[in-house]
Amino acid sequence: MTQAKSGDSVKIHYTGKLTDGTVFDSSDGREPLGFTIGNGEVIPGFEEAVSGMAVGESKNVTIPMDKAYGPRMDQLIIDVPRSQVPPDLNPEVDQSLQMSGPNGENVVVKVVDVSEESIKLDANPPLAGEDLNFDIELVEIA
Repeated sequence: MTQAKSGDSVKIHYTGKLTDGTVFDSSDGREPLGFTIGNGEVIPGFEEAVSGMAVGESKNVTIPMDKAYGPRMDQLIIDVPRSQVPPDLNPEVDQSLQMSGPNGENVVVKVVDVSEESIKLDANPPLAGEDLNFDIELVEIA
């Protein structure tokens, strides 16, 4: 039976849960997720979990944060003076915004605090600092 390996294009169904059981993402009711193993299109622990699986095989894996989105980093929480915020923007706590990163890439940030003087933004990935649990089913190897 053929097993998925680096360079293979695969399609999988999955459900991702936090350690408390909260579902944060799932392919349920959607097309399977497709990616090429070894291309860095998904988190490293996810590629490792799918490698070696055969079509039709299912498994549950726990991916530690260092093979997922990494730890939360305090240096990714920044205060932006109100003078640097567009006047038509009325930020609210928990709102997601897009900013330009240091290399011109789009970075999604979350508003964590708003005051008269500044806005505090968190550029950590939403799942940073979390160990992730996945139920995975390999449906296709191309």
